[in-house]
Amino acid sequence: MDTNEIRPLFDNYHRRIANIDCSFKRYLFSTINWDARIIGIRGARGVGKTTMLLQHIRMNYDDIDQTLYASLDDLWFTTHSLISLVDWAYRHGINRLYLDEVHRYEQWAETLKNIYDNYPDMSIVYTSSSLLIMDNAKVDMSRRQTIYTLYGMSFREYLAFENILHLEAIPLEELLEHHVQKAMQIVKDIRIATHFDAYLAHGYYPFFREAGDDFPSRLRETVSVVIDNDLPAVENMSFETIQKVRKLVMIISERVPFQPNMSELWHQLMTNNDLGLRMLYALDRAQILSLLTAKAKNYKFLYKPDKIFLGNTNLMHVLCAVVNKGNERETFFNSQLAVMHDIKAPMKGDFLIDDHYLFEIGGRKKSFEQIADIPDSFLAVDDTEIGHGNSIPLWMFGLIY
Repeated sequence: MDTNEIRPLFDNYHRRIANIDCSFKRYLFSTINWDARIIGIRGARGVGKTTMLLQHIRMNYDDIDQTLYASLDDLWFTTHSLISLVDWAYRHGINRLYLDEVHRYEQWAETLKNIYDNYPDMSIVYTSSSLLIMDNAKVDMSRRQTIYTLYGMSFREYLAFENILHLEAIPLEELLEHHVQKAMQIVKDIRIATHFDAYLAHGYYPFFREAGDDFPSRLRETVSVVIDNDLPAVENMSFETIQKVRKLVMIISERVPFQPNMSELWHQLMTNNDLGLRMLYALDRAQILSLLTAKAKNYKFLYKPDKIFLGNTNLMHVLCAVVNKGNERETFFNSQLAVMHDIKAPMKGDFLIDDHYLFEIGGRKKSFEQIADIPDSFLAVDDTEIGHGNSIPLWMFGLIY
């Protein structure tokens, strides 16, 4: 293969890198060990994985042609193999590649394993928009690669992205102890409620800015792509089952947070328990749904969830006919805490964090009645700027990552 055959990939790479903005970087950017030989970055569609790759290249290469970025959904790969690209790069002194959308390449895991074994000087950073396919790779890559997960933007990141307020992330323990002082510092500069409402509606996915008024339709299309393309590729689901998945998402969207009666739910879907749980847990891994369970989730042994949420509040605003305020509060709390912490369904209260902290979620009039006298119990309270004692403003839990 000669250089002219590679030229289309370089042309696309140059166009992408020329327009990249490095002024805002996602929370994960500084935590990645970019020196590892094979790095996988997974996450839901639209959360900014491609941007993060291009930002890293732009910031670390004076000569960008010392490396190469390519998306494996490019038509170039319909007539060329990834191995041929790696071989060309290796022979031309390029020993680091950035590969996007690897799940779109047949037998991608086997190919990466072969590259790792046969090209010891070659390093690869790759992304996949499908958590499902990455997690179900037939080849065990666990000893060869380092995997990171990128979630959608936190409320803290949204404030920075919109250039409203720039804050360092506040660890949960620090927030619980010093929330009053920190809230007082923040609210003297901005009207937090207005920005919080905007975040709940559209701030989780960075593409909201370019999408503008088309954001709801773009997000609905993102959900459709996961259901129509990702699930069948992983679960070998029939057309009939895919239609049931669509119906399942809409049933749950109308009731979230949904405390499921599994028999009733499977009856509505005309399915059985095994297939129904497979659908639920697949959607959880795709971050369209979030399943709250009383014990740690295990994707090999599926059991009934105690409560089902949508993955984030933006999904509520585009999938739910009416957004219930109480449901929105719990969905927000769940989406923010799940990134850095273990969340379970407790016997009392709404959420048990790291098997230690108990939380009840509500409006400003919420009382401690349901979790009274339980050690390390807290209220996450909406419609308030500054809390007191163990009553903490809900919006502050968006500052954790």
